[in-house]
Amino acid sequence: MSRPDAEVPACGAAEARPGRPDEPVFSEPWQAQAFAMTLALQERGVFSWSEWASALSKQVHRPDAAADGSDYYEHWLAALEALLAEKRIAAPQLIDEMTAAWRRAAHATPHGQPILLENDPERA
Repeated sequence: MSRPDAEVPACGAAEARPGRPDEPVFSEPWQAQAFAMTLALQERGVFSWSEWASALSKQVHRPDAAADGSDYYEHWLAALEALLAEKRIAAPQLIDEMTAAWRRAAHATPHGQPILLENDPERA
């Protein structure tokens, strides 16, 4: 699931952060999508906020984490993937297969068009 490039509504991307009026909340659509998926899964009881906080903390405190936090949403996504695997919602192999399918779909989609999983040339 790493960095899906699916077309996603802006979901705050155009809204400025308090104290940073010119900086968007999400710099890429996949970040908003990962954020929204996390909220939806927590609201459905798939995991608790304490489980989420622990999973995210493990990721952002990895030795290879960027000191400036520029990789925050990569860690967010890795934490979500880890929780999904831990809860047996999605096996790591399935996540990797879907990631590859979305990448192929993105490469097969003409510029300016919505990226759809159906655009994956390997999809049956």
